[in-house]
Order: sequence, then C-alpha cells, then structure tokens
Amino acid sequence: MAGRANCGDGVGTRQHVFLLPEYLKDASKKMKSGLMFIKLVNPCSGEGALYLLNMCLQQLFEIKVFKEKHHSWFINQSVQSGGLLYFATPMDPLFLLLHYLIKADKEGKFQPLDQVVVDDMFPDCILLLKFLELEKLLRHVTEEKEIDQKKYYKYSKEKTLKWLEKKVNQTVAALKTNNVNVGARVQSIAFFSGHQISSDKEEDYVHYAHGLISDYISKELSDDLSKYLKLPESPASLPNPPSKKVKLSDGPVEAKEDYTKFNTKDLKTEKKNSKMTAAQKALAKVDKTGMKSIDSFFGAKPLKKVGKF
Repeated sequence: MAGRANCGDGVGTRQHVFLLPEYLKDASKKMKSGLMFIKLVNPCSGEGALYLLNMCLQQLFEIKVFKEKHHSWFINQSVQSGGLLYFATPMDPLFLLLHYLIKADKEGKFQPLDQVVVDDMFPDCILLLKFLELEKLLRHVTEEKEIDQKKYYKYSKEKTLKWLEKKVNQTVAALKTNNVNVGARVQSIAFFSGHQISSDKEEDYVHYAHGLISDYISKELSDDLSKYLKLPESPASLPNPPSKKVKLSDGPVEAKEDYTKFNTKDLKTEKKNSKMTAAQKALAKVDKTGMKSIDSFFGAKPLKKVGKF
C-alpha cells in the first residue's frame, strides 16, 4: 500500500510504502475518516512516536520503519528515494494510558479520566478515550470509584504488575508457537554476568519476553516487573571480550627468561664445547683456501686514502 503526503515544496506529493493488514486496507476504503496517523508519547522513552488509529475497528497500531542505505521505490511511473518501508502492528492502547496514569498517581488521589489523559505536547492523546472497551481495560491497572454516576481512577501498581505478568506469559506462548530461539541471547548475558546458565529453557523465554514488554513501559516499571517475576539481575552493559593482544604496562617489563645467554661471546664458547654433527664435520674438511668469511660481506668497508690537492 502506497500512501501520499504533501511535501509542501511545490514539487508534488511524496509517497510512502506501508505494509498493512488486508482488513485494515479494506476498512480505510469504507470510511476514510476512521483511519488516521497521530503522534503520541512513547511510553518507554517519553518522546513522540507515530501511531495509526482506526476508530472503525477500535484498534491502535504502532508504526515501525525498516531502513537500508541506497534504496528507492518504483511506484507506478515515479521513483521515490529513501526506500523506507513502514509497517503497522497492533498495540494494546493500555500501554499508552498507563503512562498517564502513573504520571497522575504522583498526586495520590482518584481523578476522572479526562483529567488524567492530558498532554499539551501530544493533544491527540484524548482520542484514546474514545475506545469502547476502555473501562474494561482500565480495571487491569487501576482502582476505581464511582461518585454521582461519574467514575474516578487511581493507578494500582499491584494490579499493573499482575497484568504485565500475563502479558509476559502471552509473549512466551507466542515465542514458543513461532519457534523463536532465545537461548543464545540469554546465555550470553548469563556468561558475562557470572550467573549459571539454567538448563530450564522456560527461564530463557521469560527473560526474552520481559525484554520485549519493557519496550512499552518505563525503565522503573520494567525493573519492578523483573523483581516481580523473580528474574536474576542482568548487568547494565556486557563487557567486551578480553583482547588477544599483549597488554602494555607503564612500568618496565620483567623478563621471565635469561636473554643474556644469546650473547655472541657465549655462543662462540658454546660452539666450541658442543659436539659437531656429521654434516658439520664434513664441512670442516673442505678446503677453504681463497674463500672469504661471510662476515666480511657485512663488515665495515675500509676507508680509501684521499690524496691532498
């Protein structure tokens, strides 16, 4: 699917290539206003990110980008430089709502949802409140009160961790179903952190699934989830493997062998004392008259006498 976007440079519209589910493409044809791109906060980094919202199907999609150098797209009779490939994957909107609930929890009181989900930088966040099953979703992560037929919510850490644990278990099941190999990555972390590599592959899957879920929550909540799942702590960064090169030191290098035994004087003495082989004895019998020593070819040349003018 190729989408158009106005570049505003007077040249024309720029087209982008998207990979979308077939049902999403059909829904966009039926109701153009139901499919829209919006900019919302990324719950992990806190920065802005692009999302696709389909109000007809009540679904939220995150937009990922695949990028390689020196690629272009041939679209009909035009060539679009850049070669970016966008693809949309379904996402639970509760991850985005959780960001605002945790932020509002600093006040420590129950609040109506329209006072919680407020963001001057990303005003489109209020569109998240239009999901029909919103109240059902919020029960997983909040405490709820109803006063005068109006509902008030407060973030619950205990409920959230239980909900995230279910998400991890669902991810583990999906990894196993799709035969995703996660052992190599987990074992490399265990090697550098000093932990024993567990023979139980279930722990490897939980480690990997926790890492995937952590892309949608804050660092603090990710650490709390790790403790809740009783996962061993992993190092902040993996150390580099030891170098094979000789390490240099500022101090003098202490010789482990007596290198003075290779001095020229000692070698001559050793030659006299050592026994000669059969080849050496045969060479000694050769007439060396008129032959020059090999040392004479490498010695210093005598200076020629220069007469006075």
